[in-house]
Amino acid sequence: MYKSLFLISVALSSAGCSQSADDSAAPVEAMNARVEAPATPKTPAQPAVTGTTFEDDAESNGGKRTFDYSWPAAVNRIPELAARFEADRAKQLAEQKDDWQEAIETSPEECGACRNRDFEKEWKVVADLDDWLSLSADFYVYTGGAHGNHGKSSLVWDREGRRGMKGVELFNSAVALETALGAKLCDALDQERAKRRGEPVTRDGEWSTDCPGIDEATVLVGSSDGTAFNRIGIYFGPYVAGAYAEGDYELDFPVTASVLDAVKPQFASAFKVGS
Repeated sequence: MYKSLFLISVALSSAGCSQSADDSAAPVEAMNARVEAPATPKTPAQPAVTGTTFEDDAESNGGKRTFDYSWPAAVNRIPELAARFEADRAKQLAEQKDDWQEAIETSPEECGACRNRDFEKEWKVVADLDDWLSLSADFYVYTGGAHGNHGKSSLVWDREGRRGMKGVELFNSAVALETALGAKLCDALDQERAKRRGEPVTRDGEWSTDCPGIDEATVLVGSSDGTAFNRIGIYFGPYVAGAYAEGDYELDFPVTASVLDAVKPQFASAFKVGS
């Protein structure tokens, strides 16, 4: 009898230990299940902003027309500026189409060049600063005749004021900037003209040897360090500083204390002296 009671006691004790081990494993398994829960899905990456390139070409009755207009991604990051370029593109295209159609209808059949039209405009970044975006546009226009005309224009976008202006409008006046640059402007121009002409330039009162004013130029504002405008570009197009065959002239100068004095007070913080 005692032996039977002993065996029953041992059996109950073993059952108790086995049940305790099972109970202790359950919470661990539950904890592991919580740790291995699915991770939060990643947010899809936003598509990169790209530039815009637009083409519109056509041929009709022995004549052809080409139209190209483009701008960089930096413009598309500013909706107001992109809309401004889109409007200009639409205006230029409509004007070209009207002019081309008139040429097709009125030009002599033997004058193929009279029936051709070309337009190209490409905007490029000159300087991309925190508060400003400085751009230049290379353009070419052909409206019949011996050759087309090309040039360069500028636009500086004020991010805070949400407005655009020509580079020269950042200064008190074209004359004020011209005075600030002083003799360096004409001297640099004459050096470039001498290289192309193969002889020194003598200012003899002729338009091709005279030093044109900045009111006849395109003013570009640039930056060598990406923090402020510290470079000034002066661009003279064809026929301004020399014959068409000489091409255009683009001169580059550092911002000096004199140039800073010529900047309008409200824009002074965007400039600094360059080297």
